[in-house]
Amino acid sequence: MLYVAIELLYVTVNMFKVLKLGNNGSAVLALSGRIEESDLSDLDRALEAEINAANFTLDLQEVRLASREALRFFATCEAKGIKLKNCPAYIRRWLDTEREKSHEP
Repeated sequence: MLYVAIELLYVTVNMFKVLKLGNNGSAVLALSGRIEESDLSDLDRALEAEINAANFTLDLQEVRLASREALRFFATCEAKGIKLKNCPAYIRRWLDTEREKSHEP
């Protein structure tokens, strides 16, 4: 899949960086570094800016560390239909475990 960079948005708090890519009405936010609770408001604003994108994806390939609050944020994003691409195994395990817990009687 070919992505064309349409705009760069860098947030440097706690080594958190967002690269915004677009392709045919879709948007990909590629996250990298460490995602802390203090980063979530900036990340939420970046997501809101792309609310009209037909397909929206968070690329987590370069995420090295995510706080519990960030993991909850990713779970909420996924529940809203936002795709999580290249999700690190530890994040995927946490999301799957939390989803299973929420379906227990």
